[in-house]
Amino acid sequence: MRLLTVNTGRPKAVPYTDAPGGTTGIDKRPAEGPVHVTDPGPKGVGGSGLDGDSVCDLRHHGGSDQAVYAFAREELDAWERELGRPLANGAFGENLTTRGVDVSGARIGERWRIGADLVLEVTSGRIPCRTFAGHVGEERWVRRFTRAAAPGAYLRVIEPGTVRAGDPVAIVHRPDHDVTVRMEFLAATTRRDLLPGLLVAADALHPETLRAALKYAGKPAVDG
Repeated sequence: MRLLTVNTGRPKAVPYTDAPGGTTGIDKRPAEGPVHVTDPGPKGVGGSGLDGDSVCDLRHHGGSDQAVYAFAREELDAWERELGRPLANGAFGENLTTRGVDVSGARIGERWRIGADLVLEVTSGRIPCRTFAGHVGEERWVRRFTRAAAPGAYLRVIEPGTVRAGDPVAIVHRPDHDVTVRMEFLAATTRRDLLPGLLVAADALHPETLRAALKYAGKPAVDG
């Protein structure tokens, strides 16, 4: 398991986003050298966890629980075959393009060590949005991406560190529950009935998903 590329993006004005200012950082390209990764701070204030990477819509993206977005090269290859065109690393706006990592099959709360120092924790899947659809430029993209249920994973930073292309990826902690990124994504999109089953991963869930699961299960909400 290894990191193929570390991808960052700068603000770019586009017609297909409703972000304040009309810019997006989704157009990410492989960085040439090492990139430092830290906790960016709470959602609404902090953006990306990667130095040199931009999150332009802090209402919906970025922050501690979405500090890093990872996507498997194997899934990009599958989309290449379906779409009939090449997809470069970073094409889906991911910060980390991996090889040999079951990203969408990772468990919520699973921890990865990348390189010597960086430790990340899996929090949730990526929900497709208008900006993503406009960036990819395919018809009915949100529906198609949702149906595939291979969303890639958002991660929070447990231990900051510096990473670069070629770094090994090691799973250093795997929770004993069976809540995967794919299950969390389905619960958040097309299978709301799965929401109560996410609660076994409550300590590691993205706070927004946790609140939705508690509400669906008729349990009291939590602070934070």
